[in-house]
Amino acid sequence: MGLSITQKIISSHLVEGEMTPGKEVAIKIDQSLTQDATGTMAYLEFEAIGLPLVKTELSVSYIDHNNLQVGYENADDHRFLKSAAAKFGVYFSRMGNGICHQVHLERFGVPGKTLLGSDSHTPTCGGLGMLAIGAGGLDVATAMAGYPFYLSMPQVVNIRLHGKPAPWVSAKDIILEVLRRLSVKGGVGRVMEYTGEGVAHLSVPERATITNMGAELGATSSLFPSDEVTRTFLAAQSRGHNFTGLLPDPDAVYDEVVDIDLSGLEPLIALPHMPDNVVQLSVVAGKKVDQVFIGSCTNSSFTDLMKVASILKDKTVHPEVSLVIAPGSRQVLKALASNGGLADLVGAGARILECACGPCVGVGQSPPSGGISLRTSNRNFEGRSGTADAGIYLVSCESAAAAALTGKITDPRELGQPVEVALPQSYPVDDSMIIPPPENRDSQDLVRGPNIKPFPKSYPLGSSIKGAVLLKVGDNITTDHIMPAGAKILALRSNIPAISMYAFERVDSSFARRAQEAGGGLIVGGANYGQGSSREHAVLAPLYLGIKAVIAKSFARIHMQNLVNFGLLPLIFENEGDYDSIEAGDTLVLEKLPDSLPTNKITVYNASKNMTYHVKHSLSDRQVKILKAGGLLNYVRG
Repeated sequence: MGLSITQKIISSHLVEGEMTPGKEVAIKIDQSLTQDATGTMAYLEFEAIGLPLVKTELSVSYIDHNNLQVGYENADDHRFLKSAAAKFGVYFSRMGNGICHQVHLERFGVPGKTLLGSDSHTPTCGGLGMLAIGAGGLDVATAMAGYPFYLSMPQVVNIRLHGKPAPWVSAKDIILEVLRRLSVKGGVGRVMEYTGEGVAHLSVPERATITNMGAELGATSSLFPSDEVTRTFLAAQSRGHNFTGLLPDPDAVYDEVVDIDLSGLEPLIALPHMPDNVVQLSVVAGKKVDQVFIGSCTNSSFTDLMKVASILKDKTVHPEVSLVIAPGSRQVLKALASNGGLADLVGAGARILECACGPCVGVGQSPPSGGISLRTSNRNFEGRSGTADAGIYLVSCESAAAAALTGKITDPRELGQPVEVALPQSYPVDDSMIIPPPENRDSQDLVRGPNIKPFPKSYPLGSSIKGAVLLKVGDNITTDHIMPAGAKILALRSNIPAISMYAFERVDSSFARRAQEAGGGLIVGGANYGQGSSREHAVLAPLYLGIKAVIAKSFARIHMQNLVNFGLLPLIFENEGDYDSIEAGDTLVLEKLPDSLPTNKITVYNASKNMTYHVKHSLSDRQVKILKAGGLLNYVRG
C-alpha cells in the first residue's frame, strides 16, 4: 500500500509511535516561526527551559500583529523579541517586512520539511508541500529546544480537484466550498491533502490561500504536492536549490476522498459570523457594502493584488465604500510599485496599509456601527473586527474588488472578461529587513520592558477539584470569545495579569471579576470548544483567574493541547445530555483525580443538584503525566 504525502513526511520525521490514525506520534520539527502576539510568551517559555540556543534547523521571529504603537507596550515587546532572537539564534523579521506566513512562504519554506508555528495559520506553507502545523507557544518553545512535537496521528483526507477553475472562480472560492461541505469541525484530527489534475492550474500563492484556511476547518494541516509549479515558484524566489519533488504514491490510500469539480464552482461568500456559513455570492448580491478590506495572510500575495489592480485600473472606488489594502509582504509591495500595480490601486482610491495583519486581527479599520465589511481574510467571528455589531463577509479578491467599485455585493462575473495575471519570472528578493542571528551571542541580554510580566505558574495536580461553574457556553466557542484580539487587548499579550481582565469579555463582561471573587472555578462548554487561533492566552488568562478544568462536548485540537500544556483539565461528557442539566453557578466536585485520570474513569458530582456525571478525556499517557506534573514546562524540566 502506497503512502500519501502526509504519511511520507511524517514517516521521515517520526521519532516515536506508529502511524495509526488516532494514536500519538512524535515528529522532529525542522523549522519554527513565532509572531509578536504569541512570540513574547514563547521566548519567555524557551528561556525558562534553560537552553542557550535553539536546536531547529531554522527559527524565525516575525513582527506582524502588534504594529500599532499608541503606547510603549508593543514597542517594548518588539525590542524584547529582537533581543531574544539574537540571544537564542533566531532570525528576526522586522516590522514592515510582512506577515509571517506570506514571508515564510516566500523566503524560508522548503518542500518535505516540517514547520511548527505559534499561529494557527502556519499551514499556509502547505502550499509548498511542507507539513506545517499551528500550535501553542509552549509547544513551539519545546520544539525550538529540540524536543519532538507530539500529536495524534491524523487521518488523511484526499481532496481531489478536477478540471480547471471556471472564469472568475478563485482559490478562495475553492476553500470556501470545502468549508461549506465539511464545516468548521470537519478537519479536526485530519490533514487535508490536495491532489488531482486541477492542482496544476493553481499557483503556489493560490495553493497557500487554500492551505491557510484549512485552519478554519480545524485541520491539523493542509498541503499540496511539490511539483513543477513549486519548482517554478522557488526558482522565482532565487531558491531553486530548496526544491524537492514530493507526490503521493499512485496507490496511496486515504481515509476519505472529497471530489470537487472546479469548472462547476461559482463565486462564493461566507456570511456572518462563521467561515463555514457559505452560500453562492449571487444569493446575497445587491446588499450595500460600507467597507472592503483586501489583505491578510490568506489573500495578500502579488497575484492577488495584481488581480485587484487590474480590476480597478482607470476606475474609482464607489463613494460609499472605504477600500483598504494591506500587501502581505514588503516583497509584494515592491513588486507592485515597480510594475505600476500600486499606482493603479492608489489611483482608484484605495488606501494602502502597511505590510501586516492589521484589520484581520482587529488592529485598525473597524467598520461603522452595524456596517457591512467584505474581507479577503480568513475569519469573520462576531466582534473580531473591533465593531461588535458589524457584519463581516469573507470573499475572494475578485469579489472584493467588484464590491469596492459598485458599493454593493456584486458577482464578479458581471465585470466581463476575467483578469489574467502572469506570474513574474523573478520576484524582487530583498532580505535586508530580516536580521540573522549574530555569531557572538555571549554579551546579548534580554531586554524587558515594564509591560512584560512572568507567565502564571501551574502546579502539580491535586487530589480533587471543587468549584462553581463560572460560565456555561454553547458550541463553536472560539479563542476570540475566550481572549479577544484587537488593538487594545493585543498590546497586553505579554502581561497576563492585565490581559486576563478581558477574558470572555464578549460573552460575559463580568466573568473576570466573578472568577477573582470566587477564587476560580470551572467552565462548561459545547462542541468544538476553543476553535480558532493558537493563542495560548485563551488558557493563560483562565489559568491566572483560577480556572481548574473545562468540561465540554468536544475540543478543538490546539486549544485542548494548550489546556494540557498549562495543567488545566480538558474533560469530555460521556453523555452529551448531561451538558443540559448543568447550569452556571452549580458547584461541581471531581475527586481522586490522580487515580481516575490514568484509568479514564472520572466522575463529576453536581453538589447543587445532587447529580453525578461520567466524563472522560482523549489524552495519551504522556499527556496525563503532563497534567499530573502541572503542565508541559514542569514536565520537560523534570
